[in-house]
Amino acid sequence: MAMMRLRREDPRVVGSFRLHRRLGAGGMGVVYLGSDKRGQRVALKVIRPDLAEDQEFRSRFAREVAAARRIRGGCTARLVAADLDTDRPWFATQYVPGPSLHDKVAEEGPLTAAEVAAVGAALSEGLVAVHEAGVVHRDLKPSNILLSPKGPRIIDFGIAWATGASTLTHVGTAVGSPGFLAPEQVRGAAVTPATDVFSLGATLAYAATGDSPFGHGSSEVMLYRVVHESPQLHGVPDALAPLVHACLAKDPEERPSTLQLSLRLKEIAAREAQGLSDVRPPERRGDPDRPSGRLAEQYAEQRTVRRPGPGTTPPPRGNGPRSGARPTPAQRASTRSGSRPAPRSGTGRPAPRTTGTRLRPANPRLLRQRLFVFVVVTLLVALGIAAAQGCQGPSRGLGDDGLRTDVRQSSAPLPGDERWSVPQD
Repeated sequence: MAMMRLRREDPRVVGSFRLHRRLGAGGMGVVYLGSDKRGQRVALKVIRPDLAEDQEFRSRFAREVAAARRIRGGCTARLVAADLDTDRPWFATQYVPGPSLHDKVAEEGPLTAAEVAAVGAALSEGLVAVHEAGVVHRDLKPSNILLSPKGPRIIDFGIAWATGASTLTHVGTAVGSPGFLAPEQVRGAAVTPATDVFSLGATLAYAATGDSPFGHGSSEVMLYRVVHESPQLHGVPDALAPLVHACLAKDPEERPSTLQLSLRLKEIAAREAQGLSDVRPPERRGDPDRPSGRLAEQYAEQRTVRRPGPGTTPPPRGNGPRSGARPTPAQRASTRSGSRPAPRSGTGRPAPRTTGTRLRPANPRLLRQRLFVFVVVTLLVALGIAAAQGCQGPSRGLGDDGLRTDVRQSSAPLPGDERWSVPQD
């Protein structure tokens, strides 16, 4: 909640409370941040001087303060002290730290469906206690709802009237935002607990969309829309739209009770919160049952599309096993004998494939070993051939000389044939 420094005309002490900052100003007066001698902080509202001079206002204000003392519940700001006999009546309520619903939505945007339902359930429960005390808040709106760390709190009961009191009987007492007033308040009819239900519906619509369900415009235009036109609930989540629409019914008898609202909104909040916790990342189209973890590799192997090789006939469509099913032994055997999908590397891309009928990953270490063995064997074979040739060379020469000697000794020249004559040494 925004705080401002005290102005020169502001009091420094009211009753037993010392004032520190301005919290805001409204139709009834100014709200201050104060503290007592024990250090307890309060929100203290001092009534405007012109209203303080109205005796009828004083009497009504006194009745409302007495009614506010009877309100029990954790969703309201507890009344701490009040003085109705001083020149300017005042009352102090428990100070609630935290931004208002109006400021939070204005700064951070609309709330989610689960958050709106949770806030609405807490506010409905708080209104049950308010109505049981015979009080109608009459000015329930986003700026009068504080979001404390312990949950939402309803504040500003200073303009609340007892059940059955009219609204626009006096000029200056009709405090509230036109977009959140109920139709019976605009007409000047008696207010009832259903009046707060209408305001709560408009507040929930604002929390879900960031705007009033009756748009913007002058006070006269807004009041006319509240009485005669339907609310605009575009942007309200589907889970909340029917219930919000029921709260904004023109006839008070057609609106749900605060107890019904509390129970229904609790169910919606629990369901929406469960739905948010079960949100999973979208699956890839065609893989609705894609497993993860240790089964992912097996799944990928089973789901890999195998292209038929040359000379093979692709299986007919629709007769094969459904995707994701465990392969039969015959299918495993055919998988081993046929082409197999290339294994995936750590990056998820297919590893390089080697040429040949079998597809295996290229192992650099294995290739180096095979290359080394090939070189060594080639060198050994070459050395063996060279050694064999060197050993056989001299024996062949001796054999030739001996062959010539034998020929000379055993071959006698034929008469008239000089080809076979052997020269003599």
